[in-house]
Amino acid sequence: MAASDPDDLFANTPTSSGDYNASAIEVLEGLEPVRRRPGMYIGGTDDRAYHHLAAEVLDNSMDEAVAGHATRIEVRLDEGNRLTITDNGRGMPVDEHPKFPGKSTLEVILSTLHSGGKFSGKAYATSGGLHGVGVSVVNALSSFTRVEVARDKQLYAQEFSRGVTQGPLQVLGAAPNRRGTAVTFVPDTEIFGDRSFNPKRLFKLARSKAYLFAGVEIRWKCAPSLASEEVPAEAVFKFPGGLADHLAEQIGTRECVTAQPFAGSQDFPVVDDIPQGRVEWALAWPLYSDGSTSWYCNTVPTPDGGTHEQGLRTALTRALRAFGELVGQKKAKDITADDVMTGCEVMLSVFIRDPQFQSQTKDRLTSPEAARLVENAVRDHFDHFLTDNMERGKALLGEVMERMDERLKRKAEREIKRKTATNAKKLRLPGKLTDCSGEGGRETELFIVEGDSAGGSAKQARDRKSQAILPIRGKILNVASATADKIRANSEIADLILAMGCGTRKDCNADNLRYDRIIIMTDADVDGAHIATLLMTFFFQEMPEIVRRGHLFLAQPPLYRLTAGKESRYARDDAHRAELEATVFKGKKVEVSRFKGLGEMNPQQLRETTMAPETRGLIRITLPAEYEQRASVARLVDELMGRNPEHRFNFIQNRAGDVDRDLIDA
Repeated sequence: MAASDPDDLFANTPTSSGDYNASAIEVLEGLEPVRRRPGMYIGGTDDRAYHHLAAEVLDNSMDEAVAGHATRIEVRLDEGNRLTITDNGRGMPVDEHPKFPGKSTLEVILSTLHSGGKFSGKAYATSGGLHGVGVSVVNALSSFTRVEVARDKQLYAQEFSRGVTQGPLQVLGAAPNRRGTAVTFVPDTEIFGDRSFNPKRLFKLARSKAYLFAGVEIRWKCAPSLASEEVPAEAVFKFPGGLADHLAEQIGTRECVTAQPFAGSQDFPVVDDIPQGRVEWALAWPLYSDGSTSWYCNTVPTPDGGTHEQGLRTALTRALRAFGELVGQKKAKDITADDVMTGCEVMLSVFIRDPQFQSQTKDRLTSPEAARLVENAVRDHFDHFLTDNMERGKALLGEVMERMDERLKRKAEREIKRKTATNAKKLRLPGKLTDCSGEGGRETELFIVEGDSAGGSAKQARDRKSQAILPIRGKILNVASATADKIRANSEIADLILAMGCGTRKDCNADNLRYDRIIIMTDADVDGAHIATLLMTFFFQEMPEIVRRGHLFLAQPPLYRLTAGKESRYARDDAHRAELEATVFKGKKVEVSRFKGLGEMNPQQLRETTMAPETRGLIRITLPAEYEQRASVARLVDELMGRNPEHRFNFIQNRAGDVDRDLIDA
């Protein structure tokens, strides 16, 4: 076919368009996207997502309380899964919205995604709701919703069903002694099936909110038929001591390392006459305890922790190291955050402006500034806690150092096994592995890198005493869809198994792992993410105990280098780059370099940004406690990595809106 014959250009192209034309493209309007893909907005349709609806509405009332406009909130559960949450705040605006003529602002809030008063910070300095989707999502996923607003001594009401307005805003008459908002809703059985609200779970949710803001009174009511020994029909929660009251109740009569808990609060510095928020904490170290953690941001639980957790861990660790130096305990310099936090009952609550979360369900806080704010606020208080009563400080230091000694002992035993096996040539190591010496008292790490070029840079950037490098060739075998024979025959996987030294599947013994940390270090692009996914799948399937014990990590190499004059910063992704351009480099002419791969970075850059423990960030890959048996995770891995591509496609469609990246200190 001649190139100069444009009429025949597509003559031999196979016809595959079928019915794929303009009529096949759907445009979802209003709240229909929420009903089509609830997982994108509340994380699924399971019990957790079901109760997340209650949390979304309660968070709005808590935001009114934290902003100083509400003092009371009532949570009432009636038969038929009918939940009503009422506050005595300002009440939702009911006047006509300027951008939607003929519609009340209340109707816009309930029936339009991304509508709310928390974007600019003018109506709320700090808030749990951020994206203007919370109450509208609840409305979309409920078969019945009724909102009553008492505002300017008048009572208004409007009803909805499955996100659709059922009539105009009603004016019910005078209400001179009432103000605030009441939201009543019934989750839709078309979305959630036969699920129902768990009274005990809602009761605990309401109670926990009262601890998080000492200035609010929360009243609980439920139908007598739903009450039990654990859940009364009526209760009132108000805790002037905040988290300290909560901790005291949780500790009970248990003996602790220190007679007094470490509890307090601190406002963050004011910047340009704008308050930046505050932090409240309560910690105790009970004897013979596994401990527990409770993390909150703007009264919203963040069960996976995040940057506020990072700030607390850093403050406690540095303060204890400094105290150890003060009392002449030189070994205290080896204390780690895990030594301090193991067995500790921790409660931390921060209030910050414009927080960033990992997803709409807000399981992890990702705001970078939270780490610095919390660390600076807590550090001085913990220094005083240790030094005001030296005996108390020494008691806590001694307990933490016992955990440190146990950790170092286990590490030494692993190192002896590793060296013995290597020196006795009982363990055959892959030729591409550049091992570490294991000397110097630092934890050993294995970096799995993509390709010889990246491997070369990593070898020059590493700490030879503690960091080993294993290059692999491109995308390894997807073990989730491969036969056992194919897995055994794969040379890249054989090298990985040899380097770990702990066996696989039923023969996997995590005590024999040759390194303290296994760090997957791939390029900061789509191919790198794919390789990292394949490696995580390998470890989950072949060495699950390694994952469960928290030995597996993801490195966070930068994608960009930003330079203005003599100042340079690294950005891990496009969002981080935009943040730096809007803050650090605001108004400056910025030169931006994009790294195509780790091999393009010189060893100094790679060490500084990705490999040096003092300056890098790592993501720990582990399994939450509720997945201890790994059944749920196994199903997820099979869905994402198994042989059926349709499962992958459906998952990506359902979860596309949840994608985010989270950087933690490790």
